[in-house]
Amino acid sequence: MLHSIQTLLFVFTSLSILLICIFFKFISYNARSQKKLPPSPRKLPIIGNLHQLGSSPHHSLYDMAKNHGPLMIVHVGSVPLLVASSVEAAQKILKTHDLVFCNRPILKIPNTILYGSKDIAFCPYGEHWRQMKSIAVLQLLSNKRVQSFQQVREEETARMLEKIRESRGSLVNLSEMFVSLTNNVVCRVALGKTYPGLRFKNLLERLMDTLGALSVGSYIPWLSWVDRVSGLQRITNEIAKEFDELLEAVLEEHINKENGMEACAGCDKSQDLVDILLDVQREKVEGFSVDKDSIKAVILDIFAAGTDTTSTNIEWAISELIKHPRVMKKLQQELTQVASGSSMISEEQLEQMKYLKAVIKESLRLHIPLPLLVQRESTQYINLMGYDIPAGTRVVINAWALGRDPSLWEEPEEFKPERFLNSSVDYKGFHYQFIPFGAGRRGCPGIQFAIAVNELAIANIVYKYDLSLPDEKGGEELDMSEITGLTTHRKSPLLLMASPRF
Repeated sequence: MLHSIQTLLFVFTSLSILLICIFFKFISYNARSQKKLPPSPRKLPIIGNLHQLGSSPHHSLYDMAKNHGPLMIVHVGSVPLLVASSVEAAQKILKTHDLVFCNRPILKIPNTILYGSKDIAFCPYGEHWRQMKSIAVLQLLSNKRVQSFQQVREEETARMLEKIRESRGSLVNLSEMFVSLTNNVVCRVALGKTYPGLRFKNLLERLMDTLGALSVGSYIPWLSWVDRVSGLQRITNEIAKEFDELLEAVLEEHINKENGMEACAGCDKSQDLVDILLDVQREKVEGFSVDKDSIKAVILDIFAAGTDTTSTNIEWAISELIKHPRVMKKLQQELTQVASGSSMISEEQLEQMKYLKAVIKESLRLHIPLPLLVQRESTQYINLMGYDIPAGTRVVINAWALGRDPSLWEEPEEFKPERFLNSSVDYKGFHYQFIPFGAGRRGCPGIQFAIAVNELAIANIVYKYDLSLPDEKGGEELDMSEITGLTTHRKSPLLLMASPRF
């Protein structure tokens, strides 16, 4: 009898729990069905829309947006990704609701390499990010600090020009030279010296390739083993270890140098970025402590942003000038007039070069280094443009699509720097049809640094040399195919002949 009662109680309890679960499942489903989510393309099991993204996701997402609208949900594996492809959507995310969309999702590869995302670019929103961003803006990348490194930029640009001169009219790999230029500038500015040799160059290349790789486990968690089998996890760990060993040695060298300086009254006390960060660490402003890992993470940020994206900008601008001889000739006329016979264009002279600045803007419009910017994540539920967006939704802005939108730009596929000559539109994050550096509180803090290198390098190459394709090919024959990783590069290196203009 007792056994029967216990059995009945067990059955009754089980049925009650089952009914409660069904009830709450029904309530949850009903609540979801009442929410209005952005439109979404049909997806496949497990991979979602991953198969539709292809090798150039910014192109694919632009085409999808034509069918599904300027705000849509694309499923990358099991992760829903909100994609914004219009000025209105971009402005609401980056300005109107900037605080809601200011977080970063934790991504496996950057998290491993950047010391648990203690950097600025990939760091989740919070007190640590606010303090590190403040240090970057006020101490590392302020206008005054950027100007203080003018001599470094001019010396490295002169060194690049000398290498081109030594080619004596033979074929020059300008892509490689631009990478060397930006690497040398960033090394001297950040670490105090250059690191010649293939080991450091290869390490930087592996860093950029790995940061741009797709981690399957980040989007389909139960397939995380694929990253181990493919070797991606091992490669990521190796790069993190190698850079950590390098940066440990750099920090130790700077600490020893600082100790030596204190005992040397007449020594040169000029500072690089590591020196500045070590000073901030010692000061402990308002109780905030900058630990060693944070210093190393910020230096890696500067390498990633300051080398790859900057050299890519220069590479695409020169490519467009080769494709458009009319623009090249007009730019050379401006450079020659302003230079007034100078052997090399200085940074002071750049301010007078309106057409040069228009050329760089137009190149950035067509060839945004990070076409989808860096992923964001919503911190709370929000109704956006009539759609319900849950907290924790990942977000990308298709900045490439904004730069090609025919409703915003006349003949958007054409390279026409003149469109910027009498226009107030700029790249500083206030005009949402043109945001190559992002916008809002998570916009790139290194705009001035990047543009300073861009302007000086492009101005001097075009001023001093006539550039042409080999075998007497016309500019229209230059292959402009791209390849997408963390940044969008030329698929093939830029190989040109350089003839002195005077």
